[in-house]
Amino acid sequence: MSEQGKGGSASASAAAPAPGSDTYKGWLFKWTNYLKGYQRRWFVLSNGLLSYYRTQAEMAHTCRGTINLATAHIDTEDACNIVLSSGGRTYHLKASTEVERQRWVTALELAKAKAIRMMNDQSDDSGDEEPTSQSDRSEIQGTLKILVSKLDDLSTCNDLIAKHGAALQRSLSELEGLKVPVEGGEKIKAVNERATLFRITSNAMINACRDFLDLAETHSRRWQRALQYEREQRTHLEETIEQLAKQHNSLERAWREAPTLVSSTPSAPTTNKGSERPRKEEASDEDEDTEYFDAMEDSPAFITVTASENTQHRRSQSSLSGASGGQPSDWNQDDNMSPGCNDMSGKELQPRRRRRTHIPDKPNYSLNLWSIMKNCIGKELSKIPMPVNFNEPLSMLQRLSEDLEYHELLDKAARCESSLEQMCLVAAFSVSSYSTTIHRTAKPFNPLLGETYELDRLEEFGYRSLCEQVSHHPPAAAHHVISQRGWTLWQEITIASKFRGKYLSIMPLGAIHLHFHSSGNHYVWRKVTSTVHNIIVGKLWIDQSGDIEIVNHRTKETCQLKFSPYSYFSRDVPRKVTGVVADSCGQAHYILSGTWDDKMESAKIIQSSRGGGGEGKQKTVYQTLAPKLLWKKYPLPENAENMYHFSGLALTMNEQEDGVGPTDSRLRPDQRLMEEGRWDDANSEKQRLEEKQRAVRRRREAEASDALDEECEYDSGKEYEGYQPLWFHQRRDSITGETNFVYKGGYWESKDRQDWSVCPDIF
Repeated sequence: MSEQGKGGSASASAAAPAPGSDTYKGWLFKWTNYLKGYQRRWFVLSNGLLSYYRTQAEMAHTCRGTINLATAHIDTEDACNIVLSSGGRTYHLKASTEVERQRWVTALELAKAKAIRMMNDQSDDSGDEEPTSQSDRSEIQGTLKILVSKLDDLSTCNDLIAKHGAALQRSLSELEGLKVPVEGGEKIKAVNERATLFRITSNAMINACRDFLDLAETHSRRWQRALQYEREQRTHLEETIEQLAKQHNSLERAWREAPTLVSSTPSAPTTNKGSERPRKEEASDEDEDTEYFDAMEDSPAFITVTASENTQHRRSQSSLSGASGGQPSDWNQDDNMSPGCNDMSGKELQPRRRRRTHIPDKPNYSLNLWSIMKNCIGKELSKIPMPVNFNEPLSMLQRLSEDLEYHELLDKAARCESSLEQMCLVAAFSVSSYSTTIHRTAKPFNPLLGETYELDRLEEFGYRSLCEQVSHHPPAAAHHVISQRGWTLWQEITIASKFRGKYLSIMPLGAIHLHFHSSGNHYVWRKVTSTVHNIIVGKLWIDQSGDIEIVNHRTKETCQLKFSPYSYFSRDVPRKVTGVVADSCGQAHYILSGTWDDKMESAKIIQSSRGGGGEGKQKTVYQTLAPKLLWKKYPLPENAENMYHFSGLALTMNEQEDGVGPTDSRLRPDQRLMEEGRWDDANSEKQRLEEKQRAVRRRREAEASDALDEECEYDSGKEYEGYQPLWFHQRRDSITGETNFVYKGGYWESKDRQDWSVCPDIF
């Protein structure tokens, strides 16, 4: 970690008591982020908790963060640095001098030891639930008394065994020294009696031991659960207190800076807009584990008012508590979708072919980074093989085809008579393509150049889909889908990514086109940015953020969708999506709301007006009908957590099928081996395929070089074409003006003839 913080001579001992006292205060430098580096903060150590503030004055009202030393790990990096880690949070601190660092370390160690002692002293009061009642305490004390009694029985039996054992030993010694047969008989009788007593006592001890073990087994599980419960409650309480402190600071500042907002409409009662959230430059914390966004800029530019049946209107914010607050009803009600858009009940036809519903469970292989790095010594960076441990057994082409999971939305949209209602369903379809990504943190296999993937669901759902990897540098895939139910979809996607330290931004480049045959409506939109967080340390999680503009180029109608990024301070539901459907004149007709991992709803606008706003801003107030369900995510299959969190469609993606092309992803050997759980073999096969692809590229480059030399020598004017995809060719799009790959035909005809002679050998 770079130490680009303030140098200075700010002492941590300013007005601080001795490290051995209960409270220790002083200035330290805390690492915030890579832009601000170390920042000077006021730290207070008290009652086993280390809290920090921006200034000493903040101690009265705003705590910036707290860490519990009882469960914390204290480490020292160098002469002046201290590292505290607990519960997934890590504080990197720096003192001004080595002496000050040592004082803080001593105080922290003493406070940690005291906190651990206090926690151990209180641990006997644990129970399945909080044992605050007298009956719970009586029950625990009664159990302890029984266990102590049994332990005393064991001790008594042990003494008796020792006593009788010694007597038996003496009797045996006396027996050995006897010479008179008569006396021998009496002694042997005494030995037998003592042996009997020994056996009886031993049995009693064994029974007492058995009783003790039974009781210990019965109650140990309960105590374990109680201890775990108390730990979770303590952690949850600490997090809640910290979050409340931050929210209190945010609300207090908002109350001071922004006046209360009142907006009224002719048909709705007045309502408050709500407090303004803090501006970005005034974020109430700077912890390195949180990525911050401007909450005010991300808020919707409108407010919705849901009208009830008896015209008694009620107000709500445009979030799930507003447009999604009512009970969603079917689309076949009046004042909503036209009759052609009815029947929102799932898939219309059951598949004629029974497809698989599970794959082998994911092996529990640990990733040894050294085993990867030792094989990379002396190799070029481009030749370092990434193991399949980071992958899932699907290719990028198959992930692209997963956009069709909710194809029935497009089937319904094709039957809509109103283009605005059709736009709502197209918007829901664009959001649904992200629903499978919430748990899918593993990366798909990079397709080989010329690799294809077909998804033929003509008999089941009326569509055929084909993807082909048309370029390797940069990687680009072309996709074409045609449906017998009145629509065609095509896209060319190029993935651009940027590694930003703690997270990876994935930006799909390229437009998605959707054409409806009967109406001629042509929709175009682009995907939002996906962000994978905690790349280096922590549990991976994915977020989607950005804006989508869907344009109907025939009618000029638009839909503006906003994917709100996750914010630590936001009170909105995570993964929220909001949108407005407007006509060619810009007048709004529908409000969309939901989340990209669960559902989308639509509410028809019946009236709109301009409301008040702070700092010269105004928000439009929309009065709407009750929300209607557009799309709902299908539940994941059983045991999905052990099958890479695949959806029902994803489980069938790699299923073997007859008649597919020889370049199909289903036939890729390393991917197949990984699905079967043979990861070591998959790594070897993956390395072989990548080396084979490099050899083909080198041969192609050599051919291009020879062709260039021949052109220069003979001036023939014939240019070397280079690699050309089999099933797609480049054309200039008349709408976007971009040059991209579109389907040129021939694949399905070759499949019908089973003539794959033009396909290269890539596997």
